[in-house]
Amino acid sequence: MFDWQPVILSIKLASMTTLILLLLGTPLAWWLSRARGWYKQPVAAIIAMPLVLPPTVLGFYLLLLLGPDGAVGQVTQSLGLGVLPFTFAGLVVASVLYSLPFVVQPLQNSFEAIGQRPLEVAATLRASPVDTFFTVVVPLARSGFLTASVLAFAHTIGEFGVVLMIGGNIPGETKVLSVAIYDHVETLNYTQAHYLSAGMVGFAFIVLLLLYLLNNKKTNGVS
Repeated sequence: MFDWQPVILSIKLASMTTLILLLLGTPLAWWLSRARGWYKQPVAAIIAMPLVLPPTVLGFYLLLLLGPDGAVGQVTQSLGLGVLPFTFAGLVVASVLYSLPFVVQPLQNSFEAIGQRPLEVAATLRASPVDTFFTVVVPLARSGFLTASVLAFAHTIGEFGVVLMIGGNIPGETKVLSVAIYDHVETLNYTQAHYLSAGMVGFAFIVLLLLYLLNNKKTNGVS
């Protein structure tokens, strides 16, 4: 019998992570696209670190930070929230940090591509900065938002090292797709592993095809 629980849990995790990343990543990407000080590059480097760090390294330090003896863990315990490792909330926190560059970088590139001219025109029409952002910047950066959303969702679905370090392998709580595949292989249940792996291969192909179509449409629209 096929176990849908890891699939549902992965979709739930990816959806929540993508939504949080768009809320956090949009103002951060806008700031990076407008900043000109020396501090811009160090901040951009910190955001991009998950691209080059092994997932287990990030997961290890998050485990220490969020654990009972960590700075964040002590705060969550004092608030009566317990500790985040080996919970779904801990998976969300880890996924947001691990997938952050996959949202910030596409959005930053889209914001920078808009240029200064549309903003100046909006200013001459006495539009406030908030109005300018939502009525001018967001529509012009639509392809960036689509790319960021697809990448964040897909990257979260495919996570393994970080979610295993932070969440472990708790059925119904932290056992996502990638962990379920690993678990089936360890127990020599290759049939279930094939089902889940084949689904991931198909999902990866659809995601990449969608991104190529979006980029091709954008290129054709510009030309």
